[in-house]
Amino acid sequence: MDFEQVGVLKGHNGWVTSIAISRDGERIVTASRDKTLISWRLEDNPDRTVSGVPVRSLEGHSHFVEDVALSFDGQFALSASWDKSLRLWDLNTGACTTKFLGHTKDVLAVSFSQDNRQIVSCSRDKTVKLWNTVGECKHTFEGHMDWVNDVKFSPGSEPQICSAGSDELVKVWDAPSMKLHLDLHGHTGIVNALAISPDGSLCASGGKDGVAILWDIKDGKTLCKLDANSEILALEFSPNRYWLCAATTDGVKLFDLESKKVIATLQAASDVAAQKGYPISMAWSHDGFILFAGHTDHNVYLWKLVEVGDAVDYAGEGDYEEEDYVEEPEPVE
Repeated sequence: MDFEQVGVLKGHNGWVTSIAISRDGERIVTASRDKTLISWRLEDNPDRTVSGVPVRSLEGHSHFVEDVALSFDGQFALSASWDKSLRLWDLNTGACTTKFLGHTKDVLAVSFSQDNRQIVSCSRDKTVKLWNTVGECKHTFEGHMDWVNDVKFSPGSEPQICSAGSDELVKVWDAPSMKLHLDLHGHTGIVNALAISPDGSLCASGGKDGVAILWDIKDGKTLCKLDANSEILALEFSPNRYWLCAATTDGVKLFDLESKKVIATLQAASDVAAQKGYPISMAWSHDGFILFAGHTDHNVYLWKLVEVGDAVDYAGEGDYEEEDYVEEPEPVE
């Protein structure tokens, strides 16, 4: 499988910590340690490269912006910051419409529910909080024994909340009842990142131990373990292929979930003198042809898939099937 670098988004003055893309692909928002968010417009060039034009800078946070999520319609962005707050932004005006206050330490991740009526966030204060869209905290989930580094809402009719902690645990919370559903044990180091499959059936987790684990969200079963051989900082499922992408200190690694092998490693040259940049955030275009990777060198690199395999329709018969991912038993000596 071949990828080519087709563009670079330059505009931040700090690590690009998060990337969010609207479903129609019209809006791209990045978050950074420069304390800002940038809304971008993409333009196709005659030489098949892609240029990114900064449309608006969103300013107001007083510390690093660690995460950003977009509403389903792409009109609003939600940011999480080390200043202990979340902010809701109107992308049409650039105005902050709501501040979410309640965490007592750095807020590290944020996620919208599929219907955009609920928001979850997690923090170094060891909690996960559930909010409504007007900034009211409706519930605080407690149970992690250390920093909570990532949190995701699963899609579907029975939504779950997955959280990852420095306590080496992944927890699955039942959103309607607000109770703990599962503790997922398997990592041997800090868990940095989570991703939920497009159909909401699977959770992938990764972190300091350099292993990505694929879990069945419903029963907590470990389906497979994928060795990245370096610390995993972010994870993303492809929207239309059986791939899991891991941002690691050695570059972006793409795993084929049927073969359980790395099919590509994407490495970009750093533009910062005497500093080796590496990816810490990722997002796929909605059609699954361009992967955006945010780096510690302050840039976002765009990688285009140029050798296309069969796409998968997650809405129909192409849904993830458990038997595709269960590890084969080791042969008996």
